[in-house]
Amino acid sequence: MVETTGGEPGDGAAEVLDRPLPDGVRRRVVQIVSDGFGGLTVAELPAQLRQYARFAPNRRAKFAGNAMAAALETDTLFRQRIGEKLREAQPELAGALDAGSPPPAADPLDVAAAAYVLRPTGWVKLVTAAGEEAQRADAERADEESRAELERLREELTSARDHTRAETERLRTELESAKKETESLHRKLRAALSDVKRGEAALRKLHAEMEALRGEGHTQVSAAESETRRLKGRLSEVEAALEASRRAAREGRSVEDMRVRLLLDTVLDAAQGLRRELALPPVSVRPAETVEAVEPGRMTPKDIAARALSENDPAILDQLLALPQAHLVVDGYNVTKTGYPQMPLEKQRLRLLGQLSQLAAQTGAEVTCVFDGAELAAPVLLAPPRGVRVLFSKAGVTADELIRQLVRAEPPGRPVIVVSTDREVADGIAKAGARPVASAVLLKRFSRG
Repeated sequence: MVETTGGEPGDGAAEVLDRPLPDGVRRRVVQIVSDGFGGLTVAELPAQLRQYARFAPNRRAKFAGNAMAAALETDTLFRQRIGEKLREAQPELAGALDAGSPPPAADPLDVAAAAYVLRPTGWVKLVTAAGEEAQRADAERADEESRAELERLREELTSARDHTRAETERLRTELESAKKETESLHRKLRAALSDVKRGEAALRKLHAEMEALRGEGHTQVSAAESETRRLKGRLSEVEAALEASRRAAREGRSVEDMRVRLLLDTVLDAAQGLRRELALPPVSVRPAETVEAVEPGRMTPKDIAARALSENDPAILDQLLALPQAHLVVDGYNVTKTGYPQMPLEKQRLRLLGQLSQLAAQTGAEVTCVFDGAELAAPVLLAPPRGVRVLFSKAGVTADELIRQLVRAEPPGRPVIVVSTDREVADGIAKAGARPVASAVLLKRFSRG
């Protein structure tokens, strides 16, 4: 069936193929495009085919077949250029198609492929006829192959029958001989069975004696193994207790002792610092001094409120770090991506750690900087600067969770300051007793020097 679009009557370019292109015709079309491909410049090729310009024709047909078939169907100018190359290569076939009388002796697939490229009047009928002819040829070839296969099977069947008859006669002869031999063997077997029965009786007696000995041996072995396991378990307990005693003796104190001692040092330092700051004289408190009142020259609550600092004032961070045994925990990437996000991650880390080292030297506070390990493609080879502990989160653990673990590890009452603008982190560490500080405050403190 031929459909026409908006072209002139009898114009082959207006005809449309209403069914898929037969496989045989499609292969010939791809070969025609591949042969004509080399005669075109790169500028004359469609954009999607330029990458195959330097391929050999066979390799081009193998790897770019689908792309060339699609371009030939959708790009009219490309099809016309391939048609010109086909006319130069096969002028007689092209002239015959233009005249409407393809050569009778020509291969129908070649005629259909050339007609598909040149699009003369009636090209759809030629493509359809080629497809039908290819199907008929395949059917005839399959029929001939089936007939040849049937004849071969008939010959094999005749040969098998002859072989079966000969084999049957041979087996009959062997069966007669086997019957005679079997009768002789039966007589020998009956005599042997009598000997076997006597031997089996003796063997059963031996088996019974062996089973009794084996059972007694298993009982003794089981008892010995039980005692061995008990002794090994006891030995393991003694060794574990001995190792625990040695470890306790080496360490001198447990983790809980360390936490209590750290908290005690914090309380003592805080008390001493408070006494120095308030300049308390070494006198006892008098009862009259416990009565609340404002003495001449003393600060009132209103004066104290006027001295309060803003949440974004870096002086707050200085006051927090001045607390005894203060521990500063920094969310590394949160600070660097707030202050200098345009720098590579490696330079972000180095810049932040250098600034933290200076801050640790100025304040004497314990400083821990945490980075998210998920940001890394490989382990970081980094020498931590003096006074700064550098930690990367393990696989499956975020930097936020590692910060919360660090806060929970500290004893209650120790000043812990966490620098992060992440609201979830700030809320979590505040519940654990730490003091959240925005990343911008730390960056202002760095800029102040």
